[in-house]
Amino acid sequence: MSTSSELAPIAFLDLAAQQRRMGEALRARIDAVLAHCRFVMGPEVVELEEKLATYAGAAHCVGVSSGTDALQIVMMAEGIGRGDAVFLPAFTYTATAEVPLVLGATPVFVDVDPATFQIDPASLRARIADVRRAGKLKPRAIVGVDLFGQPAPWAELRDIATENNLFLLDDCAQSFGGSYAGRKLGREATATTLSFFPSKPLGGYGDGGAILTDDAERAALYRSLRTHGEGGTRYEVLRTGMNGRLDTLQAAVLLAKLDFFEAELARREEIACAYDAGLRDVVTVPARVPGGVSAWAIYAILLPDTAARAALQERLKAAGVPSAIYYPLPLHRQPAYRDHHDGATLPVSDSLAERILALPIQPELTDAEVARVIAAVRG
Repeated sequence: MSTSSELAPIAFLDLAAQQRRMGEALRARIDAVLAHCRFVMGPEVVELEEKLATYAGAAHCVGVSSGTDALQIVMMAEGIGRGDAVFLPAFTYTATAEVPLVLGATPVFVDVDPATFQIDPASLRARIADVRRAGKLKPRAIVGVDLFGQPAPWAELRDIATENNLFLLDDCAQSFGGSYAGRKLGREATATTLSFFPSKPLGGYGDGGAILTDDAERAALYRSLRTHGEGGTRYEVLRTGMNGRLDTLQAAVLLAKLDFFEAELARREEIACAYDAGLRDVVTVPARVPGGVSAWAIYAILLPDTAARAALQERLKAAGVPSAIYYPLPLHRQPAYRDHHDGATLPVSDSLAERILALPIQPELTDAEVARVIAAVRG
């Protein structure tokens, strides 16, 4: 009889298995693009924009080249730049902080909730007060990040943004398909940015992104900015823009995958619940955001300390179970950002980076593989 160490390793992300399951639909969509040869801004881009907007309940969707470019286009549209402060969580992916710096603004790092990992409204209020006292930067925007599939605390973030006259942006790169207060994510802020990187719950087979908004004027501006700032014709340039268009082939892939999306979200939820039941007595399992439904891009447990995490990773590796650390360093400690940080202590973000560990939660996991993961964690 085979032992767990003799079984085939479990994949953290199995795109090959996904393609086998969706193959016919994917090929039909891609073949249609190859037939009409409109590889840039083809009809599939418009179709995808319409379907994403409908799914999220938003009035407008603008397809773009990546989640990072989506963030940049939105901030460019607001004129965010030198001397501006953009408040964002310290515990998230680098793109959220990278974009303000590219535009000349300063990211101001905010601590996160120790249970949900989402931006902490109390820390946000304190950080806004810090910036106002220092008097060197003008508070301009808040970026709420829907981390790991769960929603940020949007009701509180909206209150803070209104009180301080700040632009509110939702970085929903990891959480499209999740919900907050009974509605799909996509309308909690003035603009919502999406990523279709292959590992996301709705992922393409390359880079891609989108922007959701209910504001018609902003949507028109985003469309101009993604195409070199063009106006009514290709060679009318109204403003400095960028090349941020979504490829037609990526739109075709995403259209095919949208038909499977709700079933995949349901499977991710099943796996998360199985992990909860099997692991809550041996590790700290993810807390749920009140009023939220997760898209489960990442299922992250907490260990007591770095040594315990390292020991568990070794045990998982021996059992053929993959794991990953999101994120080994909070943003305020990254070499690229340390010089831009004002020195404020962010203890929760520091602690999470030392204790967090992600387990596989892709929809392709079988029940037997889920049981293997649970058994390996339990030891």
